[in-house]
Amino acid sequence: MANIKSAAKRAALAETRRERNASIKSSAKTAIRRFDEALRSGDIDSAGEKLIQAVRRLDKATTKGVIHPRTTARKKSRLYARFNNMKKQAE
Repeated sequence: MANIKSAAKRAALAETRRERNASIKSSAKTAIRRFDEALRSGDIDSAGEKLIQAVRRLDKATTKGVIHPRTTARKKSRLYARFNNMKKQAE
């Protein structure tokens, strides 16, 4: 435990941020997982909606500084590529 009052405050603040970051990251992962499930089921319309939600969650996480912008770009690119491949196969 910190001996200095300001250090104790910083530790408490760090814990608050860690919890917030974990929540944001978890919601992004959940959105991606739901997109995966919709894609595996073969429902293109549902997968398209889930894709938009996943991209929004990733963008929000990036805006809040939880995920690096390049990580978000890579994940979004891979999600869109999988979605477009699925659409091509369905045609």
